[in-house]
Amino acid sequence: MLSDRLLTVPNVLSLLRLIGVPVFLWLLLVERADGWAFTLLILSGLTDFLDGKLARLLDQSSRLGALLDPFVDRLYLVTTLAAFVARGLIPWWVAALLIGRDLVLTLTLPVYRRRDLDPPEVIYLGKAATFALMSALPWMLAGEMDWVGDGFGRAFGGALLIWGTAVYVWTGLLYLGRAIAVARRVPRTADRPGGGPGRDTGAANPGGLA
Repeated sequence: MLSDRLLTVPNVLSLLRLIGVPVFLWLLLVERADGWAFTLLILSGLTDFLDGKLARLLDQSSRLGALLDPFVDRLYLVTTLAAFVARGLIPWWVAALLIGRDLVLTLTLPVYRRRDLDPPEVIYLGKAATFALMSALPWMLAGEMDWVGDGFGRAFGGALLIWGTAVYVWTGLLYLGRAIAVARRVPRTADRPGGGPGRDTGAANPGGLA
C-alpha cells in the first residue's frame, strides 16, 4: 500500500536525479565536458535502480514516489535524447520515434481514467527496452571520449540503441492495442448504470506505462 510520506530515501534519490537534468544538459551542450556528463548519466542510472529497491526494502513506497520516479525517468530520457540529437550523436528520427511513442501512450491514459481503471500491467519487455536505452546512451557518449575503449563504446552503444528502440516501439504498439481494446469493450463510468467501476485491466501501475 502506498503511503502519503514525502521525505523518504527513494524520493530524495528521485529529487537528486531531477536536479541532475539541467546539470547534465549544461555539461553536455555548454561545457562539452563529456566525461562529467557520462559520470552523471551513470549515477542517474544507479540511483534509478536503487530507489525502487530501497522503496521495497525499507517499506517506503509512497504516492509521491509512484508519480515522481517515472516522471524523472521520462524527463531524463527525453532531455538526453534531445541533447544527443543537438550534439549529432544520434539521428533525429530515433529520438522522434522514442519520444513520439511516449506521447502517444500518454494520450491513452484518459481511456483508463474515464472507466475508473488502473493503467495496464507493466510489460516487462518494455522495462528491458528502457534499461537498454538508458544503457546505450552512456556507452555512446563514452565513444566520443578519448580513451582506449572509444570504438567499443560507439559499437556497443549503437547496438543497444537499435535493439532498445525496436523493442520500445513494439511494446508501445502492444500498450496502444490494449487501450483500443478497453475503449471498445468497457463502457465509460458515466455511461454505466449506477456509475460503478469497470473491470480491472491488470496490476496497478500508478506511474503510467513503461
